[in-house]
Amino acid sequence: MLPTINTILLAAGLGEDTRYLFGYALSLAQKYVARIHVVHGHEVPDLTAQYMAEVYMFQETMQANYEKSLEESETHLHNKLEALCREELERLSADKNLLAGIRIIRQPAKLAILETAEELGADLIIMGSHRHSVLTDALLGSTTMKILHSATIPVFVVRIPT
Repeated sequence: MLPTINTILLAAGLGEDTRYLFGYALSLAQKYVARIHVVHGHEVPDLTAQYMAEVYMFQETMQANYEKSLEESETHLHNKLEALCREELERLSADKNLLAGIRIIRQPAKLAILETAEELGADLIIMGSHRHSVLTDALLGSTTMKILHSATIPVFVVRIPT
């Protein structure tokens, strides 16, 4: 029996790479009559930055400003990704209903992608890969490699052209 693909999770960054990846997701969604969910994991500032802010503000003021800043950032990210996806849907004359939703999640990308895939019951994760040096991958790792080694569903890796 051939596998079915009903739910595609697109791991999105914020640049033109996402537009390129969305084309692949859209192609597969049209072929399999699947829906695309877009996820972007964004990490909150580290504790050092938070502690520095506390030095200059009262705790209550700092927490309120910090939360407001995160919410504004997430709204901006969501709007940017939504505009990009809608532009591509229109440019390619594709069914707008293929885009099921966009999620901005306050977690490192790996966790955001894996947890969202599980929650949605995704059949496929689509993500991009940039060219890295062996040393960079060895020291830092890449989100794509982490997902490839941790995902329980197929991962479609698209080489991002340089």
